[in-house]
Order: sequence, then C-alpha cells, then structure tokens
Amino acid sequence: MNLLTDILEIIQLVFFLYIAASVLVLFVFSTASLFSYHPKLVDDGIFRKIALIIPAYSEDNVILEVVESALKQHYPDDKFEIVVVADHFLPHTLHDLMRYNITLLAKDFEISTKSRAINYAFENLSNNYDIAVILDADNIMSSDFLTTINQSFAAGYKVVQGHRTAKNLNTNFALLDSISEEINNSIFRKGFRVLNFSSALIGSAMAFDFAMFKTMMKEVEVVGGFDKEIEMRLSRRRIKVEYLPDTYVYDEKVQNAEVFTRQRRRWLSAQFHFFGRNFLPSIKALFTEGNFEYFVRAMIYIQLPRVLLLAILTFMAAFSLLFNPLGWLIAWMSLFVAIILVFAFAIPRKFYNFSFFKAVLTLPKGIVMMMISLVSFRKGNKKFIHTKHTYNAFQIKKHKH
Repeated sequence: MNLLTDILEIIQLVFFLYIAASVLVLFVFSTASLFSYHPKLVDDGIFRKIALIIPAYSEDNVILEVVESALKQHYPDDKFEIVVVADHFLPHTLHDLMRYNITLLAKDFEISTKSRAINYAFENLSNNYDIAVILDADNIMSSDFLTTINQSFAAGYKVVQGHRTAKNLNTNFALLDSISEEINNSIFRKGFRVLNFSSALIGSAMAFDFAMFKTMMKEVEVVGGFDKEIEMRLSRRRIKVEYLPDTYVYDEKVQNAEVFTRQRRRWLSAQFHFFGRNFLPSIKALFTEGNFEYFVRAMIYIQLPRVLLLAILTFMAAFSLLFNPLGWLIAWMSLFVAIILVFAFAIPRKFYNFSFFKAVLTLPKGIVMMMISLVSFRKGNKKFIHTKHTYNAFQIKKHKH
C-alpha cells in the first residue's frame, strides 16, 4: 500500500510540475501585457512597394468584400498590389474578380495548402516589391494598416504582426473565439514584446521583407501551421518580429461547435508537430548558441490549451479539497488562482459585460470540444482542414481601444 501511495505521489508531482511550468509562463507574459507597449514607427517619406497576398480556398462568399475593402487603403495606389490566389473558386466569382484592379491568380491545387498558394503567388510576381503582406480571405484591414506597416519597416523591422481582432460577435462561440484570440494577443504578442521577445505570428495580418520571405517560403511545405514554421525559422535566425497593438485587421470568428472543433484540431496538430520537430534543436541552440528565444518558443508548443488548464486546475483544486493533504491543497489552489489571474490580466476590459458572462456558460461545451480535438489532433496535420467563412456585409466602425 505504501508503494502504491508513493507511486501516486510521484505521478502527481510530475503532473503538478508540468502544469505549474505552463501556468508560470502564461502568468509572466500575461502580467507583462498589463504594461504599455509603443512600437517604434518612423515616417521617412518613402512608400515601400507592397504585395498584398490573399491565399483563398473556395471563399466565394467573402472575397469580393475583402478586395473592395483592400482597395480603399490610405496608401498610394501605385505602391501596393492586391494578389488573390483563387483556389477552387466558382467561375462567376472569378469573372467578378476580373473587374477589379488586382492580380488574379486562379489555380485549383490538387492538394490545397496556404504555403502552396503563397509560393504560387511568388512564382508569378516580379521581385519589384519591398514588403509582402499576408491576409486571409475574410480579413478586413483598418484603412491605415499598410501605412503603419510601412512605418514599422522604416524603423528597421523585417517582420511585423498586426493586431488581428474579431469582426463578428454574433454567437456565443464567436465571442469565446474572439476572447481567445485577444488573450493570445495579450500574452504571446504584446506580453512578449514588452519583455523584448518576438511577437508570435498568427497566420494573417503579417508583413515580411519581400525577398527574405520569398526565399524562406521556398523551403516551406506544410499542411497546417505554416505561420508556426515561419516563426521557428525566424527564431533560429534571431530575426525579431514586431507587433502593432493598435493596427487592426478584422477576422471572422467561428460561429458553432462543429467549426470550433475542426479548427482547434488543426491548431493542436500543428502545435504538437512543431514541438516535436524543434524540441531537440532548440535545446542544442540554447546551449551552443545561447538562443534562448528559440528554446522558449519550442517549449511553449508543449503546453495544453488554456481552457483545458482551467478545467484541470478546477478539478484538481476540488479533488485536493476533498482528498489531498494540506500541502497539495495549497499547491493546487495556488495554480488555480494563478490561471484565473492569467485570464483576468489578458482579457481586454471591453469584454467584461453581460454577453461575456452569457458566453462563459458555453465553456463546458467548449472544453468537451477541445478534448475531442485533443484526442483526434494527429489527423489535423495530415489533411488540409478548411474553415469556411460566410460572414459578410461587415462595416468597419471605429475600433474601441
């Protein structure tokens, strides 16, 4: 009996240390996000030429609105080019797109991936560009987005991540998805920059030095998580990624449980895939090159999703209250309080309203969906998983800071 008790104690200790490390990282960066961050912007009078690349798979419902909005950027018309890679579009949508002053590249890939669409764009573009901006096919830029990107490049950055935020809060799941993204913005983008780490990338609303990104993308062929692949490559090369917290791109959030599960499965698959690929190289880089940032980024990928951490800590706090000794009760309760503070620090104040507390009631369903995603996550990196976008007729209003 004593042997069994000792084994259970060891298992609990190992599990506690893993959860504690995850919570500690989140707590440090969420606390950092409470501080102001003002990115360096320089107006040098030069308008760099921008290729605005929109890889789009079967996005007939939203692409016209996105193109029309992009054409209204407050940036010289001859200094940016909209490039739509239209994969598996309907003929009438292609016909409608031809009416706009854009570069339309229609290509039905046998195996559709974002990285293939971007590389196809590079194959068909000249090298006469300074910056490549990547948008998703549902993204609406704030009117000053390209101008601010240009000023960030004038300040010396080669990679810049904009602030992607929700354009729809029309369902409880959309609201939860929006809050989740803003937590990521607070912790992994703003918090990281406050502590002088690179911002995490997010897959769209990103800008890169054109020549550097074109060369890098030639080596990238992944089904999902191409942004994580780029992030790892940048970390290995010690290229700093800037974050623009007040420069917005509006993005459609998932509106139901089915899409939520499918999307999370794709994200989890990419996360664990890139952890496996970078775990040993990051340790080697830490000790041989002193590359601490690459190591930290690789380790972050082994974390459980925050909502599962919250569920686990709620359970362990309740379990310890009933069955564990006082020492374990204090330990688990401390982590439970810490994860609550992580959420409290990282969620923007504007979300604390009745709709937020109503959406919280759907969290149990979200947790179940996340567990389903965790069980089947391996499938997500072997097959392209598309998130269909349907939310249109969006009118940009002045964003509330």
